[in-house]
Amino acid sequence: MELLDLPALLLGAARSLVDGIDDGVRARGFTDLRPAHGFAFARLSSGGATVVQLADHLDVTKQAASQMVEDLVSKGYVERRPHPDDARARLIVLTEKGWACTRAADEAAEEVLRPWADEIGPERVAALRADLARLATPGRLRPIW
Repeated sequence: MELLDLPALLLGAARSLVDGIDDGVRARGFTDLRPAHGFAFARLSSGGATVVQLADHLDVTKQAASQMVEDLVSKGYVERRPHPDDARARLIVLTEKGWACTRAADEAAEEVLRPWADEIGPERVAALRADLARLATPGRLRPIW
């Protein structure tokens, strides 16, 4: 069994997926974003997050997450709201523009993944998904900077 080629294959597939989604998002008119923003949107789409939670999710400093949030606020993708459980914190949530971009990313992901699924078939897709679900660490997603 060749184990040493797995890292390059997995990273190559991940890079192809990220690049394909980025291309699809840009083709749908969202040209002012980077792939790293999509990793932030993935966290924010589940009810929002504080800057600290976003920093943890992205594995960056609080300052880096704050800069990203400021950039996304200025572009109209997210907004700050009072946190429902912590008067000192602000909840960062997607705006309608942010949700539209998230839908565009989902469509682009489908376009990238459909040929892969067609190539290996539904049984292998199900097995691959199950295997990756067992192996992948849930939670934090380190973007490709």
